[in-house]
Amino acid sequence: MPIEKVDTVVVGGGQAGLAMSEHLSACGISHVVLERHRIAERWRSERWDSLVANGPAWHDRFPGMEFADIDPDAFAPKEMVADYLAAYAEKINAPIRTGVAVTSVERIQGSVQFRVETSDGVIEANNVVAATGPFQKPVIPPIVPETAGVSQIHSSAYRNPDQLPDGGVLVVGAGSSGVQIADELNRAGRTVYLSAGPHDRPPRSYRGRDYVWWLGVLGLWDLEVPKAGSEHVTIAVSGARGGHTVDFRNLVDQGINLVGMTEAYNDGVLTFANDLAGNIAYGDRNYLSVLDEADAYVERYGLDLPEEPDARVIGPDPDCFTNPILELKLAEAGITTILWATGFALDFGWLKADVFDEKGKPKHQRGVSVDPGIYFLGLPWLQKRGSSFIYGVWHDAKYLADHIFKQGSYTVYDDYARHKSGGA
Repeated sequence: MPIEKVDTVVVGGGQAGLAMSEHLSACGISHVVLERHRIAERWRSERWDSLVANGPAWHDRFPGMEFADIDPDAFAPKEMVADYLAAYAEKINAPIRTGVAVTSVERIQGSVQFRVETSDGVIEANNVVAATGPFQKPVIPPIVPETAGVSQIHSSAYRNPDQLPDGGVLVVGAGSSGVQIADELNRAGRTVYLSAGPHDRPPRSYRGRDYVWWLGVLGLWDLEVPKAGSEHVTIAVSGARGGHTVDFRNLVDQGINLVGMTEAYNDGVLTFANDLAGNIAYGDRNYLSVLDEADAYVERYGLDLPEEPDARVIGPDPDCFTNPILELKLAEAGITTILWATGFALDFGWLKADVFDEKGKPKHQRGVSVDPGIYFLGLPWLQKRGSSFIYGVWHDAKYLADHIFKQGSYTVYDDYARHKSGGA
């Protein structure tokens, strides 16, 4: 069987892979998108049932197509997001092959090309774009042993409250996933403990505009470098139940037990850091800073947006902030499940190239790796703050497609020069 040849192979058929395909097509670059499952599979099968997008439909989309059958200010359910991406692939006529897993990519010795081994055969390509996104390998910290007598599950495997054993649940991680899951479990009648670390806590909306609008006009989506120490800080925001600002004090009033960061386990007892009040205060400062910047923007440009003084009212600290739980006996508390909303690690085991640092992170500049012909797309802070979101990855993909096109012009000249030399 002859080996297939194409200019660029895109690995991953989610939002990053589709954005890359659109811009490669616009540049006239031959390519194929390889997806091991279905288009946008993680939206369909690796998220909980009630998940909705964290941004409104007018914002969390590609520029070339709006969501159908939903109010622009509403938050699309996960299946609608997946259907949107599948429809977009059809719209742009993306050359995507589903059910094809990439098992290995390495440079052909003595060549600028790459050998891409897949479950459907071998492809040779001039460029490879790793567009597998940031949610690759679920991370469960090695704190609680499997022999502890409690069920342990990562948020990517959680679907709904009925899936879990009867009893209380400790949710570890207070970003968007952890907060929304803890809230859902509490509303289902479960006893819930929520372990909260440092987090940003933007307002869902302010002065009549969603926070994604504020971050846009304030230029915060376009930040290219995160503030020192904030690279891994989670964002607590929710589109659930029509969208609302996450307020940890309200969660306490609702009956959720807040604790600090989970530190250690010993003989049925979990211990927590004495940092809950500080973590909540960190989020409060972030929240108020967004309000400050928004007010200054309104004043500077004379916008007719209604004042919202109540947004600055922050309630008193509950007792769990000033007298935190530092130790929890799981059996006595009735905890039968620990749900780890602790994020993901990167997994590029299929990419056999010296393009990773000692921690396994890609070495790149704006997605262009240190090894010519290898590109990364869809990772957090790849180029800007919005890089891992639908609206941000589209612009990142355009930059990479332009780079691939530009580099291809040198190859064209090289072929011309060799031909000219040979004919002289």
